[in-house]
Amino acid sequence: MEQRPTGAEERDRKVYRPLRRAGLEVIPDAVPDGTMPFVLGYGAEDMAGGFSHPYGTPQLVKRLKEDWYDFAVSKGLFDHRREFLVQLPQGTRTHRAALRNLHGDERTAPSLRTRVRLLERWDIMGRGAVSAFLGIHSGHPGFAMMALDSSVYVCATTGEVGANVFTVRHPARSENVLRHLEWMARRDDTYLDRELR
Repeated sequence: MEQRPTGAEERDRKVYRPLRRAGLEVIPDAVPDGTMPFVLGYGAEDMAGGFSHPYGTPQLVKRLKEDWYDFAVSKGLFDHRREFLVQLPQGTRTHRAALRNLHGDERTAPSLRTRVRLLERWDIMGRGAVSAFLGIHSGHPGFAMMALDSSVYVCATTGEVGANVFTVRHPARSENVLRHLEWMARRDDTYLDRELR
C-alpha cells in the first residue's frame, strides 16, 4: 500500500525545497513573538524608499538581484546571521495561484511569516521568482519580507511595465497600517477569512 506524504513532507517538497534552490533556508517555527502579521494600508508618508526597473532593462534579473540586496542591507532587513521573515502561504499555494484568484470567490489560505536565512548562493529575483512563492516568473517578483524585529518591511511587486521594490519603516508605528488592521479585524465580511481576521 502506497503511503501518502504528510502535510509537513508536502510543504517541505513543494515550498521549502524551491526556496532553498533560490538561496533561502527555512528556519521552521522560529518567528519572534509579537511580529506584525500583515502590513497593509500604508500610505506614501510611510514609505522609506524603493526602486523600479522596466521589463526591458538589460540584464533585468541581475540588476534586480544587486539592487534588492543593496537595498535590503541599507534598510536593515537582515540580522547579523542574514535572517529575516518572508510571507508565505500557510499551505502550498503559490503566489501565482493567489494572483489568479485575487478577484474570485475562492478562499485562500492565509499567509504567514516564515523565518529564513539568506545563503551565500542566492537568486531571489530569478530562481526564487520562478519558484512561484516569491513571484510569477524570473524577473517578475512578488514577495513581502520583514526584519525580525518588525522594524523594516520590504515588498516587491510585478507591475504592468516593470518590477518594483519599496520599503515601509516601522510599520507597527504607522497610523495608516494600524487603522487598516483594526478595520480588517472588525469587518464582518464573508470574503475575509475568519482566521485572517
